[in-house]
Amino acid sequence: MSRLRTGTTAPPLSPTATAATTADAVTVTVTGAPLPPVPADGLTHLQFRRFAGCPICNLHLRSFAVRHPELREAGVREVAVFHSPADELRPYADGLPFSLVADPEQRLYRAYGVERGARALLDPRVWPSIVRGVARSIPLVLRGRERPPASRPLGGRLGLPADFLLTADGRVAAAHYGTHAADHWSVDQVLTLTAAAHRTAPVPQHD
Repeated sequence: MSRLRTGTTAPPLSPTATAATTADAVTVTVTGAPLPPVPADGLTHLQFRRFAGCPICNLHLRSFAVRHPELREAGVREVAVFHSPADELRPYADGLPFSLVADPEQRLYRAYGVERGARALLDPRVWPSIVRGVARSIPLVLRGRERPPASRPLGGRLGLPADFLLTADGRVAAAHYGTHAADHWSVDQVLTLTAAAHRTAPVPQHD
């Protein structure tokens, strides 16, 4: 799979896109609603996660949920993609103020060049995040407030994360391909990249 580069046109996410692409089939959120519109002059932070119930993913997304007002104020539409079926992913959407997309056939993963490999879990840099994620999830599962992940998640456990910042006209403003399961942008990084994208955006021309 080829990686996307900054400045190139990203595969469309909108189900109303005029070009028929394999990505169009997975642009409905797990709630059954279409993706919300991009804010005026805003950007989309598209993050590719792993499987429903992944402790690292849950921990990461909660950090984005807590600071979602800052992201919204900056004009960022947050979208997270998982390679789990919608029925497995739907319970984890509760309490998240942004869209989750189920991509069990991994069409968007292929379109965006998102990879997988044993280094997702074998890299020592991921181990502290695994410990923190599991420590957070176990009490919630025991109290019935969170579902445990599937014993054999669709797509496996070796997926690598990826982050993309997309302009409203579908260009890649920034991209990051993770080298291990916890190698992803933080909220601060997204806000910094968003500010940089706004500074470098072309000035509209008026007649």
